Amino acid sequence: MATTPEPAFGTALPGASSLVGRIRAPRLRNHWSDRIGIALLVLAGAGLAVFFLAPLVTILLKALQDRSGAWVGFANFTTYFQTPALAQSIWNSLWVSVMVTAIVIPLAFLFAYALTRSCIRGKALLRNIAMVPILAPSLLAAISFIFWFGNQGIAKALLGDAQIYGAKGIVLSLCFATFPHALMILVTALSLTDARLYEAAYALGTPRWRRFLTITLPGAKYGLISAAMVVFTYALSDFGIPKVIGGNFNMLATDIFKLVIGQQDFGKGAVVGILLLAPVAITYAVDTWVQRRQSALLTARSVPYVPKPSRGFDWLMSAYCWLVAALMLAMIGMAVFASFVKFWPYDFTMSLNHYRMGLVEAGIFEAYVNSVTLAAFCATFGAAFVFGAAYLLEKTRGAEGWRPFVRLLAVLPMGVPGMVLGLGYIFFFVQESNPLHFLYGTMAILVVNTIVHYYTSSHLTAVTALKQIDNEFEAVSQSLRVPFWVTFHRVTVPVCLPALLEISRYLFVNAMTTVSAVVFLYSPKTTLASVAIVNLDEAGDIGAASAMATLIVVTSALVCVAYYFLQTWLDRRTQAWRQS
Repeated sequence: MATTPEPAFGTALPGASSLVGRIRAPRLRNHWSDRIGIALLVLAGAGLAVFFLAPLVTILLKALQDRSGAWVGFANFTTYFQTPALAQSIWNSLWVSVMVTAIVIPLAFLFAYALTRSCIRGKALLRNIAMVPILAPSLLAAISFIFWFGNQGIAKALLGDAQIYGAKGIVLSLCFATFPHALMILVTALSLTDARLYEAAYALGTPRWRRFLTITLPGAKYGLISAAMVVFTYALSDFGIPKVIGGNFNMLATDIFKLVIGQQDFGKGAVVGILLLAPVAITYAVDTWVQRRQSALLTARSVPYVPKPSRGFDWLMSAYCWLVAALMLAMIGMAVFASFVKFWPYDFTMSLNHYRMGLVEAGIFEAYVNSVTLAAFCATFGAAFVFGAAYLLEKTRGAEGWRPFVRLLAVLPMGVPGMVLGLGYIFFFVQESNPLHFLYGTMAILVVNTIVHYYTSSHLTAVTALKQIDNEFEAVSQSLRVPFWVTFHRVTVPVCLPALLEISRYLFVNAMTTVSAVVFLYSPKTTLASVAIVNLDEAGDIGAASAMATLIVVTSALVCVAYYFLQTWLDRRTQAWRQS
């Protein structure tokens, strides 16, 4: 009986090609809810384009026009550089920023090194004290130095014939204000360490100083560069400190204020904005390059580094950290103390006159209420928008050509100084032909400006939390035809609740303390507490200015405590699954 031979392994069966040709892979069609997600993502990207990109483009155009709006090309740039006083501001801003960076980075690195590489006691307390300046507007540092070393300061004799006003006061105040920002980055950089490297070096008899130079510094070099970029950018673009304690020492940030508010010269103001944006853009590009070259410091086989007690070393590190903490408390404490002094420096009787007469009876207290209102709106609507946009960007599908543009707009605000963003808002929204002109002078424009100004850090926090969630949740929901907002409400928000609260807290504190971005945008009815400090200082009522700064610090601290208890309560109710 004849048998049909079996086909060899790997050969196609007869008619298989025609059968495969008739079988088609199922097409994955967008559900109607996916179309809604695409529409919302497009709206989110369009909102970022209108409220971030359009104002920056307007600055570029305004720099090429004269006061009447006529096109003059680069004439404004030529006039600016031919004015000696204005051109000097560029050099002043650069060398002050470099000096602040050169001072702060070593000090913050040593503090972070003590927290991560020693066995000193009270690390949590020391770190919290070092972070206190974040809760206050930058102007508080300048006010404190005036009370300490100003013409009527209680420690004026320590300076002799020297003056605290000018470059010296600006540098010292900026060091105080930027220290916690550098510390946060450096603590993170020094925490990521493989103990096996130190064990090998110790076994080979490598001295401590050589271990520091060959292991510690190379491992933290990217953190050092990032911290230096942050401090330099902050010092270059800060407005409050040079305005309060700078005296006649001109810097780019104060030049913008004088040209736009004082002289109404928008063309030259736009030129300064571009000049201020250029070095910040360079530092942002350097930081981005550094982040791309950074390699993983911890692997699956890494061993966490645990510092070993060393009596002499721990004592030195403890002495240094408590000295820095004492200086931080002295700066904050002086502003609080001065706000209660009846008549500085002649009558040190404790009184509430600055709070009652300087704030309440003078109507300045309304600015504090406006700041709390602004912070509340940013903490609620801002956090919801940032997290929702990040979810649409990371967890929905469709509009693949639009997503890279939205991602770019989400990270660019980090590199734009507040003064430049506020200036762009003036040029863009003040035009009556703009359909959004009705926002100018309202609380709404302050809310939008503040959210955009601090958008990048909030966005990165949200994206980090979202990437920890497996995409299988969305895949299962799509297969079951469950709308994405149901998954968002029932799965994503509960899981990412700690990150959402962190974004909300971050926006609240920064909205309370921001000065540079909103100094151009407030109206008589929407004056903010941080701006009122500048106005009170100009009027010579520095006692009331310190009282307003104290209110901001106390409010920010109380809100942070409230967030801590809220997160603790919510963790017990919604994050029990995280516990082993």
